[in-house]
Parts: sequence; structure tokens; C-alpha cells
Amino acid sequence: MDVTQIASLASNLASAQTSDSVNVLMLKKALDTQAAAAIGVLQALPPVPANPNIGRNVNTTA
Repeated sequence: MDVTQIASLASNLASAQTSDSVNVLMLKKALDTQAAAAIGVLQALPPVPANPNIGRNVNTTA
């Protein structure tokens, strides 16, 4: 194996590692953003009524 090939291989591996690190950080950021959005949606839901029977039945004979 030629010395220049070893240097080229080392450079390519370092570049791949940097790229992988960036990809992982971007994935973590996307997951954090999705988690924040999900929390916002859950907090926007109306609270459950104190009486569980209210709002569940519809009077269709009125």
C-alpha cells in the first residue's frame, strides 16, 4: 500500500466522521423541535370536565 493512499484514506475517514457528527446533531435538533411541538399540541387540548358524564351524550329525541 502506498503512503499517499494511507493519507487519502485517513482524510476520507475524518471527513466521514465529521459528516456523521453533523448528521447526528441535526437529527437531535429535529427531534427536540418535534418534541416541543408535541408538548405544545398536548397543552393546547382543553381540560377534561370534572363530571365525566357531561359532554358525552347527545339528546336526539328533543
